[in-house]
Amino acid sequence: MTAHVREATVADSAGIARVRIETWRAAYRGLVPQEVLDRLSVERETILRIERWDEHHAHEGAHDLVAVADGEVVGWAFAGPARDPDPPATGELYAIYAIAERWSRGVGHALLAEVERRLIADGHEGAYLWVLDGNARAAAFYESHGWHADGGRKVEEGMHEVRRIRTFSERLGSAPSLV
Repeated sequence: MTAHVREATVADSAGIARVRIETWRAAYRGLVPQEVLDRLSVERETILRIERWDEHHAHEGAHDLVAVADGEVVGWAFAGPARDPDPPATGELYAIYAIAERWSRGVGHALLAEVERRLIADGHEGAYLWVLDGNARAAAFYESHGWHADGGRKVEEGMHEVRRIRTFSERLGSAPSLV
């Protein structure tokens, strides 16, 4: 079944936590220390998401989206205004994940298309994201959707990340349709 993308609600917190943690464990094995992956807890993250929901959604330009299939959350994306002090673009894709069983089945594409549509509607001419260095699958996914490495690098919590940017100018006036 195809996933439907919609705005996330606080009731989706457990599903979002499950998607993020399952994806980290599948995608980052060998890239992140195993003890970090082993410490992740859906229950703990769910509680934190619920407690911080209002804080994370205080900015009207924040877009928290879920992909739902067969009645369950199978993907998640969160985007909005740039957070870095010297950003290469005004929008940022903070996170995007799909459970491994849904990889290469359109969930990531649907989420990314909706994120881009919303960022364009908010007036952003481009956006950036950070991807874990060595995550070849994610890098190929972003590359296929027009997100290119621009040389930006950072180390956060011991993890090396590479910045990718996307200019929406070629899409202005023809925003992607809802998927």
